[in-house]
Amino acid sequence: MEFLRKIKYHGWAIAWSVFILILCCIRMPASSGSGFFFEGFDKLVHLGFFFILTVLLFFGRILEKKSYRFRFFTIFKILFITSVIGAGIELIQWKFFPYRSAEVWDFVCDMLGVLMAVCSYVLLHKSDYYENKG
Repeated sequence: MEFLRKIKYHGWAIAWSVFILILCCIRMPASSGSGFFFEGFDKLVHLGFFFILTVLLFFGRILEKKSYRFRFFTIFKILFITSVIGAGIELIQWKFFPYRSAEVWDFVCDMLGVLMAVCSYVLLHKSDYYENKG
């Protein structure tokens, strides 16, 4: 029952994870000649997907604890969860979808998006801490 209580706060992050999984596994149209896509566009998308996922995980944690309290263990858990999701998506693409490719650089961009969100959270939290301390 405790698990279900905790999971209800992370509904948006779970929904976003499913959305990422679906988009990373469907067949994408050829990007050449469309004018919208550019080389490296998919890496930018991976970065954005995982930035938003990390923000949603922090949001769920804040709702769950009813506090913005900064904890390193929370950051470690978020890093672990997002790395498992990112690596899992690449593994699924490699093993089950021949029209998709698993790339190390996709995973690197996933983790860059996560680190950008973590740094944003830490900086925003620390700025609030110093503002309220003075």
